[in-house]
Amino acid sequence: MKGYVFHGPGQSAWEEVPDPRIQDPADVIVRVDAVTVCGTDLHILKGDVPQVRPGTVLGHEAVGEVVETGTDVRTVRPGDRVLVSCISACGRCGHCREGVYGQCRGGGGWILGHRVDGTQAEYVRVPCADLSVHPLPGAVANEDAVLLADIFPTAYEVGVLNGRVSPGDTVAVVGAGPVGLAAIATAGLFAPERVVAVDPVPSRLQAAKEFGADAVADASEDPEQLIADLTGELGADVVIEAVGLPETFELCARMVRPGGRLANVGVHGAPATLHLEDLWARNVTITTGLVDTRSTPTLLRMAAAGRLPTRPLVTHTFPLDHMQEGYDVFGNAAETGALKVVLGVPQHEVVAVRPTV
Repeated sequence: MKGYVFHGPGQSAWEEVPDPRIQDPADVIVRVDAVTVCGTDLHILKGDVPQVRPGTVLGHEAVGEVVETGTDVRTVRPGDRVLVSCISACGRCGHCREGVYGQCRGGGGWILGHRVDGTQAEYVRVPCADLSVHPLPGAVANEDAVLLADIFPTAYEVGVLNGRVSPGDTVAVVGAGPVGLAAIATAGLFAPERVVAVDPVPSRLQAAKEFGADAVADASEDPEQLIADLTGELGADVVIEAVGLPETFELCARMVRPGGRLANVGVHGAPATLHLEDLWARNVTITTGLVDTRSTPTLLRMAAAGRLPTRPLVTHTFPLDHMQEGYDVFGNAAETGALKVVLGVPQHEVVAVRPTV
């Protein structure tokens, strides 16, 4: 089969790789029908995630069909259409028992496209399958479902829930990329007074309005003053960092009000300065986190009911073997206008094919 392989910073290729095989009784093999490219994949290619070894197939989000199961798998069977979660969970360790799947110590956590071969391939082995793949309702199309593998749970859990967005809050979302837009959409579920989006790209600010932002600010035109003007100089109740740069984290820390919450979602590849000389007396709560995906079943039900704006996030689609083109478009989003790039087979063209073993 073929997969998109990381060969070191700035080096990757769509090439022949070994077919995945069941290695543990809790594994399943999934034929990949749709995948997407994540900002974290770009961080890997930049060398920001040194744990990823050269030779690893990238990707941690997919929709597809189960073609083989290990003997211990109980929740799915061959032929089932499933969502492959970005997080794998053993279900037995202390963290998993608390629903903190991202910190799984039993062989799970963020492993796909990180510590084991990932989803950007024709087939993928998914460990810990009972809690790591989700049967999909027929009402949710591939292009919508694949967005629930990572960006919507990440935005909702690490941004909105960690930030404790509440009715009447002023919420500032710094970064109007896919995760930031999903944070804007899901923050709206909690009836904040206003949501303000900050980004340097005009097309993304326009998208932020369409996803529910009440006000937008160009990152180069003093967004701090806009927040101050909207809040009587107090600051935002919740600030969600959805970029992953030192300057954006530090901007968020300046915009949050005394007693407010700063929820960091972005993947950081360089140190950021924490100005405790300014923050120590302001009762500010700062949270970080890797998504746990415990909200995925809820989000799937919302998507099936038409309550999540998934499809508007998909701006570009390609066949699966156009992976490099998908990366180029997504990696140059300021020029291409890309939000989410989905690669795969249109749902109406999916046919059942078994791997050669």
